[in-house]
Amino acid sequence: MSERPLWFRWARVGFVGFSIVASGVLLYKYATPTDEQLIAQFSPEVRQQYERNKELRRQEQRELMKNVQITAASNDPIWKTGNIKNPWDKENRGSDPNLIDPVKFHQQKATEFKKQQIEQAEHDFSETERLVAANKNNKKWYNFW
Repeated sequence: MSERPLWFRWARVGFVGFSIVASGVLLYKYATPTDEQLIAQFSPEVRQQYERNKELRRQEQRELMKNVQITAASNDPIWKTGNIKNPWDKENRGSDPNLIDPVKFHQQKATEFKKQQIEQAEHDFSETERLVAANKNNKKWYNFW
């Protein structure tokens, strides 16, 4: 058995290591679906639920970021700051671990939507009244058609 030089063995190790890493990167790049592809593969019910709860997840993420900023600005330990309850504490067992109550969130969104619709209807009504008043002022006895 012939002994190979040290540089050759290290070159072979480098080549094999590079091949493993490169194949992992290529597999990740071409085998992992994008978010849009993954959502397109959902069943219609799951996709509808995903779309309905998208804003809830965004709001929960905003609340979590507020907690992170409060914790970062504080000198207290992380378990003493913020309003996330520890589910393993005896007094917090059985409590909801979510930062936002989904029922209240959806009720608030529905209320905001209704207010927006009312404001739009009031705007449309005032615009209609303005146009009717302008049309009445433009009518003359000789301009009947």
